[in-house]
Amino acid sequence: MSSSAMTGRAPSLPSPVTADDLALAVRLALAALREAPPAAWEEKAGSLEWDRWETVEHLSDDLFAYAVQLGPAVPPMDGDVPFHWESRRNGGPANAIHADREAGPDGLLQVLDASGALLVAMVRTTPSSTRAHHVFGASDPEGFAAMGIVETLVHTYDLTRGLGLVWNPPADLCARVLARLFPDAPETTDPWPTLLWATGRAALGERPRQTAWRWDGTPRTRA
Repeated sequence: MSSSAMTGRAPSLPSPVTADDLALAVRLALAALREAPPAAWEEKAGSLEWDRWETVEHLSDDLFAYAVQLGPAVPPMDGDVPFHWESRRNGGPANAIHADREAGPDGLLQVLDASGALLVAMVRTTPSSTRAHHVFGASDPEGFAAMGIVETLVHTYDLTRGLGLVWNPPADLCARVLARLFPDAPETTDPWPTLLWATGRAALGERPRQTAWRWDGTPRTRA
């Protein structure tokens, strides 16, 4: 984990979110989730309606979906690349990515590792001028990297809740994705609690937990 003593975000836009940042987020998440006991995967993930197995599949699917949006020679601007997404049970997440249950938790986490690697590779190799559709606004490779990091950090929070596992992502990483995706978030509070507040996971001081939220993935202009 980062030893950064950072306690807030500067008003100016921090350094760009990178493929290395995404790779770090996935690596830290995998390290934390490998500590989960075998019986934990059938239990609910935090406040979600999905169990932990389904939540890892959903996270893997998010990373995969962001990667493939950047993949076509002409990325789509009016919708998602038309893979077939389906839920395996009523109320479960609708995914294109499903892990083989017979592979167990190790196989499940390998699916997450592989999906993260796909997005890392696409962010590294896709020109920064590329734009692709996202429901919250067309974005660029940096934006998709930031989205992947937020998905990874907050869903790992969901997954580790109730297991007694330590999950405290680096402050500088949280600060960069907040600046990139949540420009209106408070700038004087600790970045990780602020990210949890921005994504509807927790209250932040006197600010109540949000019941509706969204990020802004539109590309940023840097000085």
